[in-house]
Amino acid sequence: MDLGLSGRRAAVGAASAGLGYACAEALVAEGAEVVICGSDAGRAEAAANKLGGGTQWLVADLADPLGAERFVLEARDRLGGLDVLVVNGPGPAAGTALDTPADAYQAALDRSLLAVVRQCLAVVPDMRAQQWGRIVAITSLGVRQPYANLALSNAARAGATGFLRTLATEVAADGVTVNSVQPGVHATDRVRRVFDDKALAAQLAGVPAGRLGEPAEFGALVAFLCSNLAAYVTGAAIPVDGGANRALQ
Repeated sequence: MDLGLSGRRAAVGAASAGLGYACAEALVAEGAEVVICGSDAGRAEAAANKLGGGTQWLVADLADPLGAERFVLEARDRLGGLDVLVVNGPGPAAGTALDTPADAYQAALDRSLLAVVRQCLAVVPDMRAQQWGRIVAITSLGVRQPYANLALSNAARAGATGFLRTLATEVAADGVTVNSVQPGVHATDRVRRVFDDKALAAQLAGVPAGRLGEPAEFGALVAFLCSNLAAYVTGAAIPVDGGANRALQ
């Protein structure tokens, strides 16, 4: 299956490890020109070298909306334009709704809502002008069914999903698609940090597939959404969770 990504120019955030790396790996495998970023220069460089295919790297603070926007603009300059943007970044700290002070929400909104908005708005004008573009944001299954002890993430990522859905409607006629992908529990360092063994076992008990998701499986879906074949898929928020989400929509 030819996804039509050969020569496409892509920026993938927070891609030195985990789901971001898996997305970059899938795009590189399809022949895309990719720029990744990470918060640590050594890890970002090592990831780019491992990815191969001429992958370039940048250091960026994606928790800062201006830093996130700067990453996209620098990636655009490196590649001479962007056709694909995979929005990814660090999630907010854990905590319950009752124990999280109201003042903590601004930082969560900065990193998981405003950073998303700024990255998208940085690429949309060029994508509309060229009548082709793909934006895929990695959010969370918590948008559909909020996770216990992740009040900040549940709130901020829900806001980002609303923005992405609105943006998708406004740019669909310009050949630009905007989708989000909602990971359940995958075999990543973040999942292991958020959930201790007991909590992770409880999460897996609700996964019909009976296992953690593999990052490569997630990356394959993102690559498809970035492809020519997915030109009629936009405004979607797709769970990748081994069947954990039981809602009809």
